Amino acid sequence: MSKPQMRKATLTWKHIPELQPDHNNLSKCRPRGSNGFATVSMLEFEPTAAQLLKHPLAIVALVPKDAAVFAAGAFSGAAAKTVTAPLDRIKLIMQTHGLRVGQESAKKAIGFVQAFVSVGKQEGLKGYWKGNFAQVVRVLPYSAVQLFAYDTYKKLFRGADGELSIIGRLAAGACAGMTSTFVTYPLDVLRLRLAVDPGYQTMTDVCFKMLKEEGLGSFYRGLGPSLIGIAPYVAVNFCVFDLVKKSLPEKFRNRPEASIMTAFVAASIATLTCYPLDTVRRQMQMRGTPYKTILDAFPAIVARDGVAGLYRGFVPNALKTLPNSSIKLTTFDAMKRLISASEIEFQRILEENRSEQKQGANASAF
Repeated sequence: MSKPQMRKATLTWKHIPELQPDHNNLSKCRPRGSNGFATVSMLEFEPTAAQLLKHPLAIVALVPKDAAVFAAGAFSGAAAKTVTAPLDRIKLIMQTHGLRVGQESAKKAIGFVQAFVSVGKQEGLKGYWKGNFAQVVRVLPYSAVQLFAYDTYKKLFRGADGELSIIGRLAAGACAGMTSTFVTYPLDVLRLRLAVDPGYQTMTDVCFKMLKEEGLGSFYRGLGPSLIGIAPYVAVNFCVFDLVKKSLPEKFRNRPEASIMTAFVAASIATLTCYPLDTVRRQMQMRGTPYKTILDAFPAIVARDGVAGLYRGFVPNALKTLPNSSIKLTTFDAMKRLISASEIEFQRILEENRSEQKQGANASAF
């Protein structure tokens, strides 16, 4: 019988604030630099490089869980945006049609099919994804910031009983939406310019031209309606999602199809409620826009395009809601399952190492 391989043990000190010190007994034996009573030693038998290569899934568990979940959220958001990019570009073209073509031509709204065919004829297949790189670059930090901010604000708005009320949930979603929007807003402006202005070819081209011709302030033009629009949107979206899912029978709550349909209902209600503010924001982001404030934009758009002008592009936006939510949730759930599986695999290796170490110690005793 071969002798079990000895594994390297890592000594870890962890603080236990609730534990009270016994100064008489612990003052002489506590580790240097520690608080004595507030530490406990643990032995963890770390996997070797050979074990990690043999079980690559366990490597994921080496990444801090919060970082892994943030990365999963960012990746799922980017995947969803890339798949639905053609619908998003058609929506932007329809939203900004009135401002781009002028007063007279704006009387005749551009339809979804017309916009879709026009992009294909003028720019080819790749035209449907024009500006998507800027969108993906924006979505990565946007998703990470929004998830982190939402968790932080939920803790902040919890009541004395530790529960999160409907008002608290709405406030947490609104603040998270505004925080992530403010941080990534310049990237959103760059993406819009690339998507609707044929004079721009790359993000760098857009950035330098905007700085030279319009100044730094152009990167934040339309921020006001964006913040006002995203706050209720994220608040309603998150709140409806949580409440609808909570109302489902317990055996259905964790099913993928339940999450998909709940997300679709929540996103649809939020979009219908907040879409006019999104249209105002897009027209304020355009080069040469005559609008300085929301109060300027709203009546001017209604006077030129009618009330329906506030909802231009709503159909492609609604059409992308279901696949976008489905892809995002499915990818995020799959990656969370991967993270959980990696933790189980990592713990299994640790248990094997502990067992081998114990067998080795017993063999040495004999």
